[in-house]
Parts: sequence; C-alpha cells; structure tokens
Amino acid sequence: MKIPPPLHRWSLSPKQAVRLQKRLAPRLRVEPVRGPVRVVAGADMAFSPDGRRCLAGVVVYDLAARAVREESLAWRDVRFPYVPGLLTFREAPAVLAAVRKLKTIPDLFIFDGHGRAHPRRLGLASHAGLLMDHPAVGCAKSRLCGQHRAPPATPGSFTPLIHQEETVGVVLRTRSGVKPVFVSVGHRVTLDDAIRVVVDCVTRYRLPEPTRLAHLLVTRHRRDPKGSVSAV
Repeated sequence: MKIPPPLHRWSLSPKQAVRLQKRLAPRLRVEPVRGPVRVVAGADMAFSPDGRRCLAGVVVYDLAARAVREESLAWRDVRFPYVPGLLTFREAPAVLAAVRKLKTIPDLFIFDGHGRAHPRRLGLASHAGLLMDHPAVGCAKSRLCGQHRAPPATPGSFTPLIHQEETVGVVLRTRSGVKPVFVSVGHRVTLDDAIRVVVDCVTRYRLPEPTRLAHLLVTRHRRDPKGSVSAV
C-alpha cells in the first residue's frame, strides 16, 4: 500500500515530540467514511525480548466473509524512550513499514491504541491515520486520559469519555461480563463510524477481530528477528 511522503522526521527529543503532536493535531479530519466498510485492517505491536526492536503486525480482515485476506509484519529498531503519551514515536515507524508491505488497500484501519482520546488529541490511531491519509480508528484496552461512567452490561452499550470538557471518545461494552474498550476517532472518520465499525468487527471476543488477530500475529513472531510474513 502506498502512503504519502512523511510529514516529519522521527529523530526527536520528547519535548520536540510534544510540540509536534500539538502542531499536527489540528490537521486531523473528522468526517464520515465514504462508502461501505468491508475490509478492515487491524494493527498491533510487540517488542523483542530485549526491548530494543518493535514488531508491527497488520491483519487485513474481510467483514463480509469473516476471513483474513492478508497479513504483514515489519521490525524496526526502537529509537525513542518510553514516555506515556508519546508511544507513537516508538511504534509508528514499524507500523508504517508493515502497512507499506500490504497489497490490499483496506477501507479503514483499527489500531490497538488511542486516537483523539489522548491528552494532545494525537494518539497512535490519529498520528498514523494522518501520515497514511487514510480512515483510522483507535480501540484501546485501557484509558489514557479522561473520565467516564461504566457502560451498561449490554453489548453495544457505551458512555462518553470526557477530557477537559470535551468528548474524546466512548467507553464501549463489546461483550457481557468483560471489561469495555476505549474507542475514539483516529482520522477521516466520525465517532459514530468508529463505534459502528468496532461493533461490526467483534465476534466472540472482547476485542475487534482485526486487532485481536494482529495481536496474535505479533505474539507468535516477536522472537523472530526477521519478522517473517504470512501469505493468506
């Protein structure tokens, strides 16, 4: 999959990274997804046992067929320290490398991370969506910022996630009896789109199937220094 030229370099200090996030956030677009969403790519990351390399996995999933179309893996050296709120600078180079390997162009990406539900409104889903110029949704397992009430137990129920008096996402119950997930706009989607797509992607598990499969993919290969690619 071809993506636009990079908007910035990755060799930044944490202070420079924060300034970059503030500069890029206003460029995000919240707009309805064009056309039906049938092919969804899930992205997740893992790190080598020594923590020096990041492995990104992307699984392209056909919602209608409930089947995997393609998988992609890419390793990149970790060149940024662990700083909450700046994890994109550790993970995105590997994610973008895995995306570039795709032969299929998905209708939308779901990232195991946040979009606008971020202190500076530029989590991984927003940052990567902007760099790809492609619809993207954040679906995280835990909260990074904001306050919320617990959603009702019924699958599909949600409550708003509020940060600094702004709704930055929702807390979505995908399955009864399990913890909810945190869904937010990444880029070129609306919050309603994000909720609908995540709900449509849920099968028997808490997480949407594309990111769940991406997690399994990187877990299988995190000890493989070459990050082999599985053809489907």
